[in-house]
Amino acid sequence: MKAAAIALPRFQTRLWPYAGGVIGLVVLASIPEILGLYQTQLLTYGLIMAIAALGFNLLLGYTGLLSFGHSGYFGLGAYTVAFLLQWLGIHSMELYILLGLPIAAIVSALFGYICVRHTRIFFGILTLALSQVLYSLALKFFWVTGGSDGLRVPRPTLLAGMIDFAGSGGFPRFIRSYYYYVLGVFIVSAAIMWVIVHSPFGKALQAIRDNETRARFLGLRVRRFRWGAFLLSGTFTALAGILWVPLNGLTTPDVLYWPFSGEIVFMTLLGGFRNFSGPIVGGIAFTFIKTYAVASTEYWQLLLGTVLVVLILLLPTGIVGALSQIVRRLLAVEKS
Repeated sequence: MKAAAIALPRFQTRLWPYAGGVIGLVVLASIPEILGLYQTQLLTYGLIMAIAALGFNLLLGYTGLLSFGHSGYFGLGAYTVAFLLQWLGIHSMELYILLGLPIAAIVSALFGYICVRHTRIFFGILTLALSQVLYSLALKFFWVTGGSDGLRVPRPTLLAGMIDFAGSGGFPRFIRSYYYYVLGVFIVSAAIMWVIVHSPFGKALQAIRDNETRARFLGLRVRRFRWGAFLLSGTFTALAGILWVPLNGLTTPDVLYWPFSGEIVFMTLLGGFRNFSGPIVGGIAFTFIKTYAVASTEYWQLLLGTVLVVLILLLPTGIVGALSQIVRRLLAVEKS
C-alpha cells in the first residue's frame, strides 16, 4: 500500500506536463475560432518567437552558454527568404524552409567553430561581434539588402502552391491559414527539440554544463558537443526568421541588431530556461507584453523594461518554473 501511495504522486508528476501539453495544443488549435484576427496574428508571432527561444535555450539552458548574437541567425533566415524571392522568384513557403535551413546550418557551423573555443563572457562577446558583422553587411550593402529600407516579402503560397492568397479577402485568409501552418511547424520543431534534449547527445550537453572537467574525464569531446549544440541552436533560430518574414511582410537590418538578441534572451528568462516549455511560454508572453506596451505609451521601452524586471524579480525561475513549484507543493500536500 505504501509503495502504491508513493508511486501515484510520482506518476502524476510525470504525467501532468504531457497532459498540459495536450490541453495547450487543443487551446492553440481553437484560437482562430475564439479570438479575432488581430489576436490570431499576435499568437502567430508568439509561436514563431517560441521556436527562436527553443533554439536559443539549447545553448543557454542545456549547454550553459549565453549567446548575445542569436539575432544574426534569425535575420539570416529572414534575409534568405527575401533573397530567394528577389533573385529566383520563389514564392513557396516550403522551398523557403528547405533552401533556407541548409544555408543557416552552414553559417551556424562556421560561427560555432569560432565561438565554442571559448566560454563565459568571451563566448558571449564573440557571438555578439559576429552577429554585428551580419548587421553591418546588411546595412552597408544597400544595393543588395535594401539598406535601412529593407526588402519586401509578399505573402507566399502554402502546401506546394495548393493554397494561395490572391484576390479580395486574401489577408484574413492568409492570417488564419498561416497560423495553422506555423502551429504545425512549431509542433514538429518542439517534438524534434524534445527528442534532442532527451537523447544521449542532450544528456551529454547537460553533463558538460554541470561539470565540464568531469565530462572530459568521462571521455566527452566537449568542444565538439558544444559545436553541435551551436549548429542546432542557430538553425532553429533561423527557422523562426524564415517563418517570421512572410508574416511581417518586410525584413530590415533591425532584426540583425543586438537589441533583438536581447529580446530572445529576455523571453527565454521570462518563461524559464531550466524548463523545456519555459521558452515556449516566454516567447508567447513576451510578444503580447511588448505589443501592448508599444500600443499603450510612447515610452514603451521604459514600461516594457519595468514589467520584465518586476516579473523576473518576482519569478526568478520564470513563469513555468513558478507554476512547477506550485504543482509540486500541491502534490506534496495531497501526499501528506
